[in-house]
Amino acid sequence: MALALVFPGQGSQAVGMGRELAAAFAPAREVFEAVDETLKQHLTRLMFEGPAEELTLTANAQPALMAVSLAVLRVLEAEGGFDIKDKVALVAGHSLGEYSALAAVRAFDVPQAARLLRLRGEAMQKAVPAGTGAMAALLGAEMEQARAICERAAEDPVTGEREVVEAANDNGGGQVVISGHKAAVERAVEIAKAEGVKRAMLLPVSAPFHSSLMAPAADAMAEALESDPPRAPLVPVVANVTAAKATDPDTIRDLLVRQVTGTVRWRECVAAMTAMGCDRFIEVGAGKVLTGLMKRNAPDATAMACGTPAEIEAVLKAL
Repeated sequence: MALALVFPGQGSQAVGMGRELAAAFAPAREVFEAVDETLKQHLTRLMFEGPAEELTLTANAQPALMAVSLAVLRVLEAEGGFDIKDKVALVAGHSLGEYSALAAVRAFDVPQAARLLRLRGEAMQKAVPAGTGAMAALLGAEMEQARAICERAAEDPVTGEREVVEAANDNGGGQVVISGHKAAVERAVEIAKAEGVKRAMLLPVSAPFHSSLMAPAADAMAEALESDPPRAPLVPVVANVTAAKATDPDTIRDLLVRQVTGTVRWRECVAAMTAMGCDRFIEVGAGKVLTGLMKRNAPDATAMACGTPAEIEAVLKAL
């Protein structure tokens, strides 16, 4: 039985996350203090108290979610003697969660991950003018169907010009997220509905993440990772854009740059981890999004969420 750790992405944030951890455990407080100090911001106060609108801003949500994930991991290590190199076969993270995963296996330290995620969030927000881009979820659509819908929706029926609309996340279980120019994404939603897709809806996000419109943000991350590169991880990471494991620091750096504009191939990542022998998964951090997806993508595997003191206790007992 092999264990994999998975780390949540944007959308898992909630006001109050990490508060119980900070109250109960000194190692968690140390992580939060390090992030606050690095960013010169009371990010933890925003996490604990809100407002939700400010926490949801990409530049805040990304380092905040990483902070919670690493706080949980440090508690597992300190309280339960959890040795990631000894206990864990693979790690993976959904979008920004890939940075959390890399910090967990010491490819980044916590301040470095906080710096990079703040820059990533700001660069993604700046890449496209507000109101230009959009994202939508197609529920009940498989990847091939979603790509065909995007291909049809890309052409403006009035001008004949092509706009960007692409598959951004293949989450599995018939859940595909698309991303691109707002008008093209809206056309894709209407086409999906006409094709009988169970549910197609625009998402409340501020930019068209994981689409080619994010190219300026990819350039910014290439520059940042050149001067602040990853180290060799203690445990291989299964990368979003390849659904294959990576250990070489230069390769990891390139994959993180590609990830900004590339599809998050989460369904394939889970399939790859199970094919490599992982049958137990722990979602480390806020929420239970990936644990829910695991029931669809790997129904025979055991999946546990670990983001609160009670869940930490349950995980340590199970291990």
